[in-house]
Amino acid sequence: MPDNSTDLHVPRESLQKKTIHLHYAIASLMEELEAVDWYRQRADDTDDEELKKILLHNAREEIEHAAMALEWIRRNDAEFDAQLREYLFVEGSITGHEEKVEGKD
Repeated sequence: MPDNSTDLHVPRESLQKKTIHLHYAIASLMEELEAVDWYRQRADDTDDEELKKILLHNAREEIEHAAMALEWIRRNDAEFDAQLREYLFVEGSITGHEEKVEGKD
């Protein structure tokens, strides 16, 4: 049984190489986003201004890493590519856009 959501959930030998590569990228994206959250929480909690600046700088670097991982996923998975192209950088209501896309408006 996996210890956490970044572990494989089935035997490695059952998986295609592409699935393993996507797993690595998805796990990395999750870890980068978690790191952003941790750095921001610590920055909010500290009363040392220099430390706060360092922590926020670190958070920004983790955001860069997350963006790079997400872009790799987009380039290597057609479903992610289609969904990201549909929903990223859309102005207005996100759920309203979904309703429009799904013909519910």
